[in-house]
Amino acid sequence: SFTDPSVSMDLLRAVLQPSINEEIRGIFNKYMKFFQKAAMNVRDNVGEEVDPEQLIQETCRSCLEQAKLLFSDGKKIVPRLPLEQAVPKRAQQMDEELSRRGSPVPKKRKGRPPGQSLANDRGVSGMAAWKLKVSEPVRRDGPKWDPSRLTETTTFVLGSRANKALGMGGTRGRLYIKHPHLFKYAADPQDKHWLAEQQHMRATGGKMAYLLIEEDIRDLAASDDYRDSVDLRLEELKPFVAPAWMTLKMQRHMETLRRGGDAPPADGPPEAAPPPE
Repeated sequence: SFTDPSVSMDLLRAVLQPSINEEIRGIFNKYMKFFQKAAMNVRDNVGEEVDPEQLIQETCRSCLEQAKLLFSDGKKIVPRLPLEQAVPKRAQQMDEELSRRGSPVPKKRKGRPPGQSLANDRGVSGMAAWKLKVSEPVRRDGPKWDPSRLTETTTFVLGSRANKALGMGGTRGRLYIKHPHLFKYAADPQDKHWLAEQQHMRATGGKMAYLLIEEDIRDLAASDDYRDSVDLRLEELKPFVAPAWMTLKMQRHMETLRRGGDAPPADGPPEAAPPPE
């Protein structure tokens, strides 16, 4: 009944937007492992003042901005973020290659004068200067990494619930990025079957499901970073005791990590959600 073309199309867009947003989220989840690894490398090389989560969020926003070029009319150019003004030569070559293939690319700005370093850029993290340091591995020693602490009475929580309890429910992987020292165990199909049977989580198919130790999460909640947070929701933890066979697997996994073995990838499909209350 609307005669204004823009109004009619925007009404259609509003109806389809939730589905479009869900599909876009799925696309970003597919590439999130690359963003997470890169952000962690930046933090290791630059310093603890870097917020990997902020880097990831800004990178995702930059991707969306550049995707607008797919629908450009050839006149409007998407503004570039500060970091993109200093893209390396290889990235410029890639843009030139895309241009020759007919893909729309924004006009290049002049690079920084010779000798000017990235230390003068605030960059996407908002820092006044970047300081390089030697990458330090995650320490896996001390009482919290003693497999004997996992007993038949130890209580565990789902990683998705721990994120929510600490006020990070909107970004389920943020807890593992911010606190890489935490012990986490990736549930295998047998574990997930038991968890679903006990109604600790939904049947998930191929989705990841991490188990963390409740005591570790409560220790975090009592730390200076969280104790005064208005988003703290410890009632969301819903702890449970795992069966002996699952606890044994977690003990072996902890011992492997403590000795320097590889952990399963923390990226992959979205983490399994708990069942509705």
